[in-house]
Amino acid sequence: MRKIYTLGIIGTLLLGACNQTAEKKAQSNNVDTVVVPKADILISEALTSEQQEKLTPDSVLQRMKNGNKDFTEDNLTIRNSTERVRRASLGQYPKAVVLSCLDSRVPVEDVFHSGIGNLFVARVAGNIINDDILGSLEYSCKVSGAKLIVVLGHEYCGAVKSAIDDVKLGNITSLLAKIQPAVQHAKASFKGKTTSSNPDFVAAVCDENVKESIRLIREKSPILNEMEKSGKIKIIGGVYDMNSGKVEFFN
Repeated sequence: MRKIYTLGIIGTLLLGACNQTAEKKAQSNNVDTVVVPKADILISEALTSEQQEKLTPDSVLQRMKNGNKDFTEDNLTIRNSTERVRRASLGQYPKAVVLSCLDSRVPVEDVFHSGIGNLFVARVAGNIINDDILGSLEYSCKVSGAKLIVVLGHEYCGAVKSAIDDVKLGNITSLLAKIQPAVQHAKASFKGKTTSSNPDFVAAVCDENVKESIRLIREKSPILNEMEKSGKIKIIGGVYDMNSGKVEFFN
C-alpha cells in the first residue's frame, strides 16, 4: 500500500508539474501568437483553365494594379497556402508572367498581392532579355495561357549601377553588356551627371532598360509579337518604387 500510495503521490506531482509547464507554455505562446479569424483567411483556389480563358490582358492588368494598391496600403490577405499548393499540384493556369530583377527587395508575388498558381515569375539581374528568358516567356503565354507580360524594373538597381560604371567581372560582364544600350539611350537625353552616384540618372537608365527589354521581346520573339498584335496578350513595363512599394506601369 505504501508503494502504491507513494507512486500515486509522485504521479500527482508529475501531473501537476506537466500541467503547470503546459500552462506556462500556453501563456508564453499567447504572447507571441496572433489568432487570425477564419474570415480573414483567403480560401480561394488557384485559377482553373476555364477561369484563365475568360481573362483578357486588360482585366489582368487591372487586377495587377489593384493587387499592388493592396500591397502599398498593407492590405495583404492571409492565404491558405498549404491548401493551394495541394490543389495546384496537378496543373497551373497563371494570369500573367513577370520578368523581374533578381533583387531580394522586390518580392514579386507580394508586390501584386498574388498567391500560388497566379503568376509566372522569371528573375534575372537587371531584368534583361536572353534566349532562356524569351523561351520562358513564350512558354508562359503560348503554352500555359498567361495574358500579360510585365517587365518589372526597380529603383536603386545594382545591375543598372554596375552597367553605368562599366563593371567587368566574370560572367557578370556579358550580363551587364545587355544593359549598355539603355545606358547609352539615357545619356543621349539626360541633363545632369551621368554617373551611378546620381539617383536621377540611375532611374532614367532603369526606365530605358525596361523599355529595351520590351523592345527585344517584340523583336526576338515572333510568337509573342504575333500574340500581342492579335490581342491575345499585352506586353507592358513597370518600375517598382523601393520607398512606397508602388509600381508605375507604362507601355
